[in-house]
Amino acid sequence: MAVSTPATTTAKLLYAVEPEGGVRAYQHVNADPTTGERKRNYGFENKDVVVENLRGKEDSVTIDTAGFQFFKHTSKHTSFANDEEIHQEYYPESIELIKSLTGASRVVLFDHTIRRRRPGQLDDGADRRQPVAQVHVDQTKKSSIARVHRHLPAADVPKLLEGRFQIINLWRPIGNPAIDWPLGLCDYRSVDAKDPFPVALVYPDHEGETLAIKYNTNHKWKYLHGMTPDEVVLIKCFDSKQDAGIAVFTPHTGFSDPTTPEGTPLRESIELRALVFYD
Repeated sequence: MAVSTPATTTAKLLYAVEPEGGVRAYQHVNADPTTGERKRNYGFENKDVVVENLRGKEDSVTIDTAGFQFFKHTSKHTSFANDEEIHQEYYPESIELIKSLTGASRVVLFDHTIRRRRPGQLDDGADRRQPVAQVHVDQTKKSSIARVHRHLPAADVPKLLEGRFQIINLWRPIGNPAIDWPLGLCDYRSVDAKDPFPVALVYPDHEGETLAIKYNTNHKWKYLHGMTPDEVVLIKCFDSKQDAGIAVFTPHTGFSDPTTPEGTPLRESIELRALVFYD
């Protein structure tokens, strides 16, 4: 029996509320072991949004126009069972894939996250990551430049920062189609300059920085219904080329789709994070 593909779905998305008084927003990365909560000084609000299904309309978005782009690609590596195999097998093929899809001259993968939705389980460790249920962007300009310094040889950094570079996530469902808790992506063309604000990510020994996103009625949300393990999406988190008409980043979030049939396999996915450089 063919599964019907909806044109849209309506979902509750969790947006950020900026802290009052102009103070810098922060969030601790390590969760409280009892509650699974992370200490922060900013709030959230749920908003009902319509999310358009791009199945059959995948070509209406590109990484430079909307900030994300879908592709078909069958991975040689399929087990995703342990980090060592992922580094040895999935990283090299993904580097070549990103190069071929973007035209980049150099791609450096700096980490990955496997997410497995497990209702009731605390998201309190690297091997227990759940889908992220808040609208966000992984990097800011400041943290993106810091990533180049952190992950590339010091001698290469000045020249690399002179040219165009991006941070791009390569996201793929694993095991089964991502019908449960799909990935929502916000078209960059619908984002206003006042929507994002930086959030300090407080680690025990250093700080990172991400972008939280405030609600805007103009936001245009998209998803690809039933994304399979043979489909990937490139998600732009930063672009040093900030010309008019070029997407700089993509707000995104996992979301609970109220149309998901009972008994649907729980979402599992992997995202790779890449520094992408151009000659």
